Amino acid sequence: MKKTLLSISFFLFAFTGFSQEKKEVNKSPWSKATNLSLLFNQAAFNDQWQGGGTSNYAANFGLTHDANYSKENITWDNRVVIDYGIANQKNQEFTRKTNDRFEFNSLLGKQIKETPWYYSFFLNARTQLANGYDFEEDEDGNPIRSKATKILSPGYFQAGLGMLWKKSDKLKLNIAPATGRLIIVNSQFTNVGQGQSDIDAFNQIGYFGVYANETSRFEFGAAVGGYGKFTLSKNIVMENVLNLYSNYLEDLENIDIDYTLNLVITANKWITTNVAFQAMYDDNAVKGFQIREALGVGLTYGF
Repeated sequence: MKKTLLSISFFLFAFTGFSQEKKEVNKSPWSKATNLSLLFNQAAFNDQWQGGGTSNYAANFGLTHDANYSKENITWDNRVVIDYGIANQKNQEFTRKTNDRFEFNSLLGKQIKETPWYYSFFLNARTQLANGYDFEEDEDGNPIRSKATKILSPGYFQAGLGMLWKKSDKLKLNIAPATGRLIIVNSQFTNVGQGQSDIDAFNQIGYFGVYANETSRFEFGAAVGGYGKFTLSKNIVMENVLNLYSNYLEDLENIDIDYTLNLVITANKWITTNVAFQAMYDDNAVKGFQIREALGVGLTYGF
């Protein structure tokens, strides 16, 4: 975990430094922005406290870095997103993750004459940073956990060709009807016994769409990505990110959905209130919507 974070930090430092170095040149085609946030919540009660409550703490770290290039009829937008959060309650055996995300997006476009339309190519990579667990109890009622996910298990990689409509860096829509998608997983989660009934039973459920004794799944389909950032008032900014994907090769009607709403209310340069809402649907992972909501007041720094 520490090696992973150090590697990512080095990558971001180099990525940010490159953007800064370019920006010093007059009329640089590069623009960049980095936003760091740290949200922390804590409550403590002693044994004599009669009002009820359980001592607990929660913390969430967020980083977003954008490096965008625009010159003549070429536009190239890049974004790195890291979110990681933990929470723990008194007498709870294990600290639990509340958020875990690493994502890289790159979108290259070549303008079609003097219109807001571009020929486009996009690349997306998404995974997590730390192990994920399923929590249960043993026969004696003691809490136990079993590893369910880890970094690059699953790992999602997408690349596609299409058309981009871009009004500005804050409002754009990319449509890629020719998109390849690769899902990779670790064999420790897919290895099963050689009995045919065991394999058939596993394949009915799968592991993020990957079948028994395999470590990857390839799909070919269509992807749509939309981004909109709006200033609602002087101190309130709303960011919307929508990604859709449909696999031509299997269950075309099952559309994967990933929508994120970020609302940032700024008190001053350092103090903000952050509201995040995310809704995901991927029937390879779970038959239903996955919902995440987070609200916190904390330190934020942008540069």
